[in-house]
Amino acid sequence: MRMIVLVAAFGAVLGLASGCSGDDGSPEAAPTYELSPRPVRPDEKVLKIAPVSDGDTAFKAIGITTLPEITGSHANMKPEGQYVRVRVEMVNNGRTTTLVDVDKQRLVASDGSASKPDYDAMIIKRQPFKLDLGAAMRVEMDLWYDIPKTARPASLKLFGGSTLTDMKDLEGTDLKLA
Repeated sequence: MRMIVLVAAFGAVLGLASGCSGDDGSPEAAPTYELSPRPVRPDEKVLKIAPVSDGDTAFKAIGITTLPEITGSHANMKPEGQYVRVRVEMVNNGRTTTLVDVDKQRLVASDGSASKPDYDAMIIKRQPFKLDLGAAMRVEMDLWYDIPKTARPASLKLFGGSTLTDMKDLEGTDLKLA
């Protein structure tokens, strides 16, 4: 009996102590990783746009640039119109690997036209066309487009890989660039 009274008294003291600790019952923020800051490329405009999701894949555009030509380690190339480089972050929030078909990602211009990634620019800048995005994996890459000189980038139509509700990855999601 004495043991029960001691345990009950100890519990009461702990309860009072926690009540005095200033804990208002609000949830604590989840811990986050401290990612190393990376310098923005001198020709790039930083984008501060909320991420969007297609299935388990979240996309965030973090930078955009228009360029009159590109230079790589093995080639220089001028576009038919203008090059647009969009720096994107992709995160697989799912529990399985997803295949992201980079060639499906479209840049939609203000006139409504949609462009697929420019093959030559992607090759010159050594960017992949297919990407296995592992479970809980995060990656950044550049999407390169050749759009008419008078066109202005308005949004991206992004596809995050097949899902149970979109097995052929036909729906996608829209990400406004402004």
